[in-house]
Amino acid sequence: MPRYTVHVRGEWLAVPCRDAQLSVGWLGREAVRRYMKNKPDNGGFASVDDVHFLVRRCKGLGLLDSEDPLEVALEDNEFVEVVIEGDIMSPNFIPSQPEGVYLYSKYREPEEYIALDGDSLTTEDLVNLGKGRYKIKLTPTAEKKVQKSREVIDSIVKEKTVVYGITTGFGKFARTIIPINKLQELQVNLVRSHSSGVGKPLNPERCRMLLALRINVLAKGYSGISLETLKQVIEVFNASCLPYVPEKGTVGASGDLAPLSHLALGLIGEGKMWSPKSGWADAKYVLEAHGLKPIVLKPKEGLALINGTQMITSLGCEAVERASAIARQADIVAALTLEVLKGTTKAFDSDIHAVRPHQGQIEVSFRFRSLLDSDHHPSEIAESHRFCDHVQDAYTLRCCPQVHGVVNDTIAFVKNIITVELNSATDNPMVFASRGETISGGNFHGEYPAKALDYLAIGVHELAAISERRIERLCNPSLSKLPAFLVAEGGLNSGFMIAHCTAAALVSENKALCHPSSVDSLSTSAATEDHVSMGGWAARKALKVIEHVEQVLAIELLAACQGIEFLRPLRTTTPLEKVYDLVRSVVRPWIKDRFMAPDIEAAHRLLVEQKVWEVASPYIEKYRMEHIPESRPVSPTAFSLEFLHKNSTRIPESEDL
Repeated sequence: MPRYTVHVRGEWLAVPCRDAQLSVGWLGREAVRRYMKNKPDNGGFASVDDVHFLVRRCKGLGLLDSEDPLEVALEDNEFVEVVIEGDIMSPNFIPSQPEGVYLYSKYREPEEYIALDGDSLTTEDLVNLGKGRYKIKLTPTAEKKVQKSREVIDSIVKEKTVVYGITTGFGKFARTIIPINKLQELQVNLVRSHSSGVGKPLNPERCRMLLALRINVLAKGYSGISLETLKQVIEVFNASCLPYVPEKGTVGASGDLAPLSHLALGLIGEGKMWSPKSGWADAKYVLEAHGLKPIVLKPKEGLALINGTQMITSLGCEAVERASAIARQADIVAALTLEVLKGTTKAFDSDIHAVRPHQGQIEVSFRFRSLLDSDHHPSEIAESHRFCDHVQDAYTLRCCPQVHGVVNDTIAFVKNIITVELNSATDNPMVFASRGETISGGNFHGEYPAKALDYLAIGVHELAAISERRIERLCNPSLSKLPAFLVAEGGLNSGFMIAHCTAAALVSENKALCHPSSVDSLSTSAATEDHVSMGGWAARKALKVIEHVEQVLAIELLAACQGIEFLRPLRTTTPLEKVYDLVRSVVRPWIKDRFMAPDIEAAHRLLVEQKVWEVASPYIEKYRMEHIPESRPVSPTAFSLEFLHKNSTRIPESEDL
């Protein structure tokens, strides 16, 4: 007999159907009837006939025709939502889908696997796991380590040894001995009580990263989880069943207890869970719809699932990868601005940077030369002012290698810390199978990623700070020699006037967000956990800072391309013309005032998707091969070559240049 799971006003109802010829409208009425039956006041309705509603799929939110038979419109055990007329405007309305669901409605189950061993996960790997590009499996070595670790726990339970978190309570209750027959209940109680986070849930991409990273840590074999349970967790990940994890509530020691507890809560079939098939529903229904069973926790397994820095670190991975992408592209945007403002390239001479050999500075100056070298890429704009008496530019142009360079070095430093953290055991107690014992320690403390991500926010912010000043130079006619605010008929049109204000507002917000969260600590758990990292907030605000940086640079990119319009028919260098063409493929020139926000968002998407880098990087790497001797090592902060190799971007033939 078919059965459907129906969402009505924040509640989920299982509705069986004896006759598949019944209609979608019948399903909606039956769900409303069952909803009213469970409410003392009938949910505020006199009868089912008084309720006007629409029925839609949870997956993709497609509306269903009320007259269609169920056997045609829906699959067995499909998730649907009844939207009652008037509810959509109510502050109490709970949608079945997370924000940005349009990104996930096209989800396709991946066919490729990535093998986790707890030792070799990269930031790129984790971001790709978050995007749903891979399923997970364990290496044979990891399976053996997990089994050996579990044998130690089974021995402790069998011998009734007193060990923290296995046969005792937690935190302040560490000296409370728990009876053997209560050890499983202890683990379930731990997960339930610690699921106390607040705020919006992590979006599916970030929740997938969190779950994948926890699996990687468990695969190291120091947590004491059973191989059976770990494989169940992997099955949940591979089915893209993602628990409801509020973004707030962790102090970053003892690990990210609240968010990881919410993660574990869904795995045991409690709380809410999301999948592309179901949308948000009770976890037990989502697991059942995918042929999965809730995990039954064994001794120590609740603690194994929730103790660690994976919330901080998984968000930190996204932050590092996005920071790397925007830092590369900031050089390209700034180079385009310099061309529009008819700046000089003398400040990027390699001899200048060789005598102050910071690796990031050297790499950024090289990128500027590769984009602006008129001998290599003839520029009619540069040629038009070759013999002017201009000696040097403002710092926002001249000092890009020094300012952008330290951002690159900051990202490299932070990426190293985050990569180590990705592959670190962060449990307590730690299970050492080779010694046959457990040891209590403090690897769960999030100070390393917290400090690193505070540093990342401070470093990357400077890309926006200097970009906003360049936008000012583009918009100010006394500095640019271009029409005020980059628009014809100024006065009638305002052009980029308020776009610059938006950039200034974002930079100002970043100044507050860059205050380090890790300088704070509040004692918790009755002074047992008397120093904490506040790393969860460090990670979340680092991501917000990076988003603002992307948006400011999107505005500069639009402004620089608009400036090009006033220099036509002169053309810039070939790589920068390619960037201009890319922008013009999504945003047309600014002839007169129009709704600007969609243009900014379109340019923002180009940067987030690294399209600007994709069109310019082949020219940068071609230049590199022609101008750097093979014996000279390339800076490790030159992420460009690594990205180019991984994405198999075609390097243009010489005639393309």
